[in-house]
Amino acid sequence: MGLYKILKIVALLLGVAGLIFWFMLISKGDEAVKATGEGVSPMLVIAYITMAIVLLFVVVFVLKGIFAGDLKKTLMSVGAFLLVMVISYVMASGSVEGLKPVDNEPITESTSKLVGTGLNAFYILAVLAIGAMVLSGFKKVTSK
Repeated sequence: MGLYKILKIVALLLGVAGLIFWFMLISKGDEAVKATGEGVSPMLVIAYITMAIVLLFVVVFVLKGIFAGDLKKTLMSVGAFLLVMVISYVMASGSVEGLKPVDNEPITESTSKLVGTGLNAFYILAVLAIGAMVLSGFKKVTSK
């Protein structure tokens, strides 16, 4: 039996289990779930199992691709991504002025700085991706 068939069966089983637990959760009613959290635990277990399987396969296939391909190009790409993250971290302010507490806990400067880092990295990578698409389209149009 191929890997594709095995994964298809596992996905089907996880989907059916999730559907069953979802119906069990709905049958308890909104108020009971909000008050006690009853019925949420099986859904979380299914989510954790699914996430673990996905992460395992991502790591396996990424490592397989790294060792099958050009290691130098891969390391350069990882280095470029790390450079973007360092630039994003340096650009992030870490200011907590005007931010409201979440769950009655104040937001720390380090949390604010990490959130700012994530936003800056997203903006930088989005601009680079859009620029790459525009450049690719421009090259395609001018080469004909």
